[in-house]
This record gives sequence, structure tokens and C-alpha cells, in this order.
Amino acid sequence: MNLREFVDVIDKKGMLVRVKKPVSTEYEISTIVKRLKGKPVLFENVKGFRMPVVSNVCSTRDLVCLGLGIEKKDLIRRLTEAIDHPKEPKVTKGEYEEIPCDLSKLPILTYYPKDGGPYIASGIAIAKDKEYGINASYHRAMIIGKDKLVLRVLERHLNEFMKRGLKEFAFCIGNPTTVLIGAAISAELGKSELSIANALSETGVVELGRHVVPESEIVMICEFTGELADEGPFLDLTETFDIVRKQPVAKVKKIFARKDSIFHALLPGDLEHKILMGMPREPTIFREVSKVCECLDVYVTPGGCSWLHGAVKIRKKNDEDGKKAIEAAFKGHTSMKHVFIVDEDIDIENPNEIEWAMATRFQGDRDIIMKAKEKGSSLDPSSDMATKETTKIGFDLTTPMKTTGKDFRRPDLPMRVRIEDYV
Repeated sequence: MNLREFVDVIDKKGMLVRVKKPVSTEYEISTIVKRLKGKPVLFENVKGFRMPVVSNVCSTRDLVCLGLGIEKKDLIRRLTEAIDHPKEPKVTKGEYEEIPCDLSKLPILTYYPKDGGPYIASGIAIAKDKEYGINASYHRAMIIGKDKLVLRVLERHLNEFMKRGLKEFAFCIGNPTTVLIGAAISAELGKSELSIANALSETGVVELGRHVVPESEIVMICEFTGELADEGPFLDLTETFDIVRKQPVAKVKKIFARKDSIFHALLPGDLEHKILMGMPREPTIFREVSKVCECLDVYVTPGGCSWLHGAVKIRKKNDEDGKKAIEAAFKGHTSMKHVFIVDEDIDIENPNEIEWAMATRFQGDRDIIMKAKEKGSSLDPSSDMATKETTKIGFDLTTPMKTTGKDFRRPDLPMRVRIEDYV
């Protein structure tokens, strides 16, 4: 199901807000998206542009599951299975037309008054290496000319491809839900995110010249120029502004668009951004924790900016399981700063229950793992921004084995008593 088809599904279910009045790409669209608090929205009349703008198509887990055609309870296991068993997508025919190679003709937003300029927040770079195959990854792209972008490129797979000589790549906007999720997963080098997307649900890909791309609304063929330019400042997941950096410049060589295409705008720091960036880290944490104990669920918490905090539910069988889970969770998401390990009776999506577990089951001199001067996330404004070093802390909020048992009514057991247990 491509983006256009998904928007139709949302519309038929009465979930889509249609904005028919003229709106500006500078601050106005972003303000309305923010005020809608995650509701999918289609802007039909964007001032100065023929192309409509859609946002919040993946702003909740329910919307993601609708786009994938699965139940919410199956989400993390489906994601994990897709990572472990990727499926090569079939190449289909795509109907694209080449449009003028002029970025000013696209409804690219300026989101906040302090932004470095208009930029693409939902773009996914599709790059190919002779040895490692296809990589799909998100990169914000700031407009610095009619046909020039400066991309934020982290020291991950695309950067590795560039070191190996990559010049040309495709940059895709308006992607299917499967690709929006797949491209955010931190898979191993050499494992195609498009194959992960296809394992989630059948995902069509098309050939455009030398490039194999998803059925995106807009596809740009770009080439790194070897230049660097200032990128930013821009708001990030933490709802704080990232620093300005020298980043790679790319020249846009061609732009292709589907007939009546839709531009996908992703509001930085808001719900859709957090779901698409944070949630795909849960299966990688789940995979690592499952190697050392029985992992039941993982939640990258919105209170932790959907990036820096995680909660992990385990079925504890040995006293060491909680601390083993802490170490494994940090391995599963290296940017995570704090992780909370809880028993199976705790709802990890409820911060009050996590706090209750800390209040009743946790002792600071016994249940903490502290890791100083660890590589963390550049998004954490409290870390050392030069070295990316931070202090990571794991909290074992599980009940000690010596006091566990089924008889929760015993006063010496810190097990939670619920009214339904008595009626």
C-alpha cells in the first residue's frame, strides 16, 4: 500500500482532516499540524504550489499498524521477524514523469522561526554499494539552492558508502508505511531496509534509471559534490535545537513525480517524528534482550524524547536477569541513556506503573548499573557535544527472586494487589 492508497484508507475511515483554506509552507502548516495533536491531515491548497501536503500519517502506533495491516499486539514481534527474515521485494513498473529540476517548485516547509531554512524532514536516501547492496536511511535535507541540498549524514551506513566511493543516490519523499518504518530500523550493514520493509508487508519497488526505489510520491536523483556547507539549526526529537554542522552537499540532477503526487511533511519534534524514529528501535532492543533472558515487551518512551529512555518487560527466572537485560538493552539501542527493566505485571506504556515499580522494588545501592563516559546520542543536549560521551544508567525495577511467588497477598512480597484479584 503506497502513501496515496494509505491516505485514501485513512480518509474512508473518517480519520483524515482536510484543510481546504490556503496555507503557507512557512510556519502555518507546521502550526496546524502541531495543534491537531497527531491527527492525519491533508492540506489541499498550499499557497504557491499545486501539490498538496500530508502529515501525521504515522503519528500513532494504531496508524502504523493500519498501514502495515497488522494488530497492535503483534507489532514488535512482526518488526523483529522482518529484521531477522528480510524478503527481497519484486521490481514493478512505476508511472513517473520528470518534472523541472527546481526545488523551489516543491512545497518544502520551514517549520520553526529559528530554522536554518526550508528543509525536507521526511526524505529517505536510497543508496547502493557493490558489496553491501541497498541501504535506505533518513536524512534531513536543507535547501541551499535551486538544485542543491545539504544533508545531515551520521557516521553510519550512508557515510560508509560515501567513504567507499558513492556519489549518486536517490532521495525519496512520500513513502509507503513499510518503508517509513524499515528505513528507521538500525539493521546490520549489508541488510537492505527495503527487504525489511517488504517482509513487514508487500512493498513495491520500481526502477528509475540505475536506481531501485520504493513507490514514493517524489524521487530525486542526487549526487554528492564533495563540498560541505552549514546545516541547521533545526529542532530535533528532544524538542531542542540541534547545533549547526558542516555537512555534505548534494546536487539534484533530476526530479521524478507520480501524477497528482502528495508531499509528505514530517513535523520535527512532534508525534510522527517520534513514532518513526523511536518505535523502530524497540525490535533491536527486543532482539538483544531476548538473547540473555525472556523478553516480553519493549517501549521507547515519549517522555524520554522517544530516543533516550526505554522500558523493558521481562519474565524473570534468575536474579541476574534484570542486570543482564540492562546491558543487552544498551547494546540494542546505543543512543539510549536510561533504561528501566520491569516485571511482567507492569504496563510499560504507563509511566505511573514504572514509577510504582521503582518506589516498591528498587534499591539504589543494589539495582543500578552506571556506565560513565559512554558513547551516547548527539541529540542529548546534556552530553559532551564534542565527544558524544554521556553517562548511561540502567534501573533494575524487578522483584528479587527470593521474594517472588504467586501468593501476592503475603505482606513481605512487593507484588501489586489489584481489585480484580478479589472479585
